[in-house]
Amino acid sequence: MSKNKTFKALDYRTNKPISVDVENGKICAISEIIETLDTNYFVAPGLVDLQINGFKGIDFNSLDLKITDVHEICNILLEKGITSFYPTVITNSSEAIELLLTTISTACNNSKKTDACIGGIHLEGPFISFQDGPRGAHSKDFVQAPDWNLFEKWQKAANGKIKIITLSPEWENSTEFIEKCIKSGVIVSIGHTAATTEQIQNAIKAGATMSTHLGNGCHAMLPRHKNYIFEQLASEKLWSTLIADGFHLPDSLLKIFLKTKPNKSILVSDATSFAGLPSGTYKSHIGGNVELNEDGKLCMQDNIDMLAGSAQSLLWCVNQLVKKQITSLQDTWNMASIKPTEALFGTSNNFLEVGYKADFVLFEKNINGIQIKQTIKDGEIVFSDLIKNS
Repeated sequence: MSKNKTFKALDYRTNKPISVDVENGKICAISEIIETLDTNYFVAPGLVDLQINGFKGIDFNSLDLKITDVHEICNILLEKGITSFYPTVITNSSEAIELLLTTISTACNNSKKTDACIGGIHLEGPFISFQDGPRGAHSKDFVQAPDWNLFEKWQKAANGKIKIITLSPEWENSTEFIEKCIKSGVIVSIGHTAATTEQIQNAIKAGATMSTHLGNGCHAMLPRHKNYIFEQLASEKLWSTLIADGFHLPDSLLKIFLKTKPNKSILVSDATSFAGLPSGTYKSHIGGNVELNEDGKLCMQDNIDMLAGSAQSLLWCVNQLVKKQITSLQDTWNMASIKPTEALFGTSNNFLEVGYKADFVLFEKNINGIQIKQTIKDGEIVFSDLIKNS
């Protein structure tokens, strides 16, 4: 049994000072306090990233991925306030995908901490569009139609940890495949697609409930009325995941997306292994070189207009929206913390409320933005930048 701990900070929702008591990995009491705090720290639920390909040189899609790498990235992300994340394995050969899934699931089996941090695996591809534009930076060589037997093989390698799959419903057997995914408990997200509006509608009827990085992984030019972005945006059944890093979506489009779906929008990082690294040119497993410029934008070296994922964290995305005053601190933080779990489970399982698991952070908000000062996972302090712990 863990020792009772008390954390005092400003409630990110009300700006009022509160005391949060933790025992046995759960929040056991929350109360407002009258005393003036000697810090301006806020307390909020831990961040949840549904799409992350790697960080700081560790790549979930590299065949050199080691079990120790998976353990290490958990610690790196905890420093960024991310208490739960979904390693994202993208389009590759069947053998490579199986190997990567095995490595990640084995790391979870070998460490209670890693297993607690990894909510599941996000399989992004290879059942996506073959077309240039929608395919994004995914390798054309490995794109294929949905194959249930192959997916079952991968799920076995993942020890059942594939919880999200991104696919394009433009393939003939997509509807049947989606229905099987839903029946097996896997969230289906539409992405990297060139599907018709009718195919999008059929995917939703079959059970798809999410859009992967809406507005990205698409053609440069689309029909002005009937197109796969508008069709997804118009659906009240689909959650929109958005990369708000300042590069993937212009602010004006981001505002439109958020105003259209104020209650069903989720922030994701889509961070790659180049996140947290200095600017420069790097070799990428997706083919060719990628360039990370001084502003933090990651693109293909031979085509600077083609993004190659993100080189920023989910916390960076939160800071972007708050700094630009696109959304409030509370709404922005919710889109990166409690909204992801609501999309996955129907209701959030990580509220900053009594009875919920003690996965939360203390952060400071200053002229440099939001900075994580302490991360609490399952009631334990797993990262601290404080001189004296609360």
